[in-house]
Amino acid sequence: MKKDAFYHALKVVSTACTGCTHCMHVCPTSAIRIKHGKAVIDEAACTDCGMCLKSCPQHAIIVAQDDFAEILRFPFRVILLPTVFIGQFGEDITEEQIFAELHNLGFDYVIEVDKATGLLLEGTKRYMAEHPEQRPFISNFCPAIVRLIQVRFPSLIPHIIRLKQAMDITAAYVRKKYIDLGIPEKDIGVFYVTQCAAKIAAIKCPVGEERSSVDGVINMDFIYNKLRLSLNQHKGEPVREIPEQYHLPPQALRWTQSGGEAANYEGRCLAIDEIHNVIDILEKIENDELGDIDFLELRACDHSCAGGALTTNNRFLTLERLKKRGEYYIAHHLSSVNKMPRYADFLSRQMQLNGEILPRPIEKLDEDLTVALQKMEKIARIMKVLPQVDCGACGAPTCQILAHDIVQGKAKLSQCIFMQKILTQEGALTPEESLAMSAEIWGDEKFENIEQI
Repeated sequence: MKKDAFYHALKVVSTACTGCTHCMHVCPTSAIRIKHGKAVIDEAACTDCGMCLKSCPQHAIIVAQDDFAEILRFPFRVILLPTVFIGQFGEDITEEQIFAELHNLGFDYVIEVDKATGLLLEGTKRYMAEHPEQRPFISNFCPAIVRLIQVRFPSLIPHIIRLKQAMDITAAYVRKKYIDLGIPEKDIGVFYVTQCAAKIAAIKCPVGEERSSVDGVINMDFIYNKLRLSLNQHKGEPVREIPEQYHLPPQALRWTQSGGEAANYEGRCLAIDEIHNVIDILEKIENDELGDIDFLELRACDHSCAGGALTTNNRFLTLERLKKRGEYYIAHHLSSVNKMPRYADFLSRQMQLNGEILPRPIEKLDEDLTVALQKMEKIARIMKVLPQVDCGACGAPTCQILAHDIVQGKAKLSQCIFMQKILTQEGALTPEESLAMSAEIWGDEKFENIEQI
């Protein structure tokens, strides 16, 4: 993939899209327009946050995924689980059953990525101590937030902590572990179960490194349904013994929840979830309205990973399951030996991001500053004649975005239905021409029966 390109996991199924504008209005980076009656995503502005996916009533936005049969390319197969995956199941399904069924589905080793959070926490504390000038430190846990900063807040890129996350550390650990046990590296396939589209994009096109240590991605809703079917088929049968079964410490169980990172650091640490809330905070940071922040934990989804677009369970029930899981471990004094620290030196070297985190700002008005200023003035003039009601009937989410598109030659002032009315009244536009303009935005089929009314 080209260095100047993003991989995007979110796709529009045009045959299912009705152009309802739900997605266009919730997109935090105004990356969606309606053209010919269909939603179109601007790849330069999209962060793969999944807000459009969650809002679409027609299920016309999907998340691309790897073919599950891809796991068969590897003789030895590892599946990495985010902790919230366990929370998708009711308490009637034990962790042992989940692990066992994943083995039955063809995986040789199962591990939750949050097992690596202890090493990541130590590494992050060292990093913060060595780079005090970067304060406020911004966690790079959520790839949608990293992309958001790249496209909307590039001035804040230097504050992003330049360490890999638990998924990458765990992938490096299991690969090294089984290479040391004599399995050729080419035979080891590492697959991550993702709760969101942004994680897919981060694996396919990682930021700050050449390639991911993960070989493939499995959507959480897909593997959940597949596992449910397998559990029903083996209902009542003895659960096979799983040698790698272990119990995570409370800190690891909380890591993917809101506040799970921020609680571990000193100073003023904020935990913000839901991408519009994150944007509000980043704007304040960029404008120097919040100058005494030490650490920012920023998550795109409501209630963090429990609210991921590819989860199947209610996020509140997921959090309840994880809370009870931790309480059960404590009440029964359950713990297990974490062998990962034996590889601490190796993993600490693997933890560093070696490449740059590049700014990828949404389209500039112009490279020439003088021309850009002229375009800004033109936008201001256009805004004076637009109704500023942000109805979306022009195919853009707001009047401001329409004005921007107009000066960039991507839209016309006459796309505004209010302007069409004025131009028609003044005789500058015929009713037929006005109808044709609307049909260009919303599709001919929406107007084909207009004469019958």
